[in-house]
Amino acid sequence: MLLLILLLTAQVTSYVPERVFDSRQKSLTDFEAMVADLARADVVLVGEQHDDPNTHRLEAAILQGLQRRGVTATVSLEMFERDVQAHVDDYLSGKLTEEAFIAQSRPWPRYATDYKPLVDFAKAHGWSVLAANVPRRHASAVAKSGLAAAESLSPDERVQVARDLQCPLDNYFKRFSDTMNSHPVPGSENQSAEERAATTERYYFAQCVKDETMAESIAAAAQGARGPIVHYNGAFHSDFGAGVGERVRRRLPGKRVVIVSVLPVQDIDTIAPTPEDATRADYLVYTVR
Repeated sequence: MLLLILLLTAQVTSYVPERVFDSRQKSLTDFEAMVADLARADVVLVGEQHDDPNTHRLEAAILQGLQRRGVTATVSLEMFERDVQAHVDDYLSGKLTEEAFIAQSRPWPRYATDYKPLVDFAKAHGWSVLAANVPRRHASAVAKSGLAAAESLSPDERVQVARDLQCPLDNYFKRFSDTMNSHPVPGSENQSAEERAATTERYYFAQCVKDETMAESIAAAAQGARGPIVHYNGAFHSDFGAGVGERVRRRLPGKRVVIVSVLPVQDIDTIAPTPEDATRADYLVYTVR
């Protein structure tokens, strides 16, 4: 009887409230139907709110749903950088202990709660994990000095950055600029309008370098992959098909790229996607904040 109670309790506490909106059908669907569709994609981009626990539980549920369907996925992460790929591989193969892996791979501060479940699920099922992002030192250099900082890297360092960097000042830049202006960089209040504009442009180029590098990493992994590449990044990187989404599609013409955006809300029983949200992603996954 005690075992039964524990099992039932585990099932209840593992449930994550969510509702799924299929933007193409313009109607609500369910999580399992979405995952069944994701299993048929070449690339899945999952946009997250970094600080939301239920978002991370649903991200793990996507992998679990794919595995139940016999899919072999590759887990791709913004949260690890290209130059630690060997450490990721060694951890997956058992050559590195978890303690050594964490010491050598510069994981994000909330790795234990937010991303360890994804990495360990992949490890348990023999899936690859892709350290997709540009090393932060290179992104920081671009934010400080512009795109020339990437092009001036040594050959050994330049391979850690996407070869093809296309960073037009387009609608994605406008959305980035609007966001930057609503959350000003500390010290920008002392800058002239021209200086603030130049700072915003450099920060956008750093964002673009991240997008291009993640997209290049995904596209390379997709060649010959046995199943979808499931990439996790902050939602801004993939919402509205921009950022990583546009850059993956540029590199993988003809491949099916599906975008998911997880949106924490106060009340999932009264959700009504706005016209703008309906263009945010192929699937909107609403969960309780």
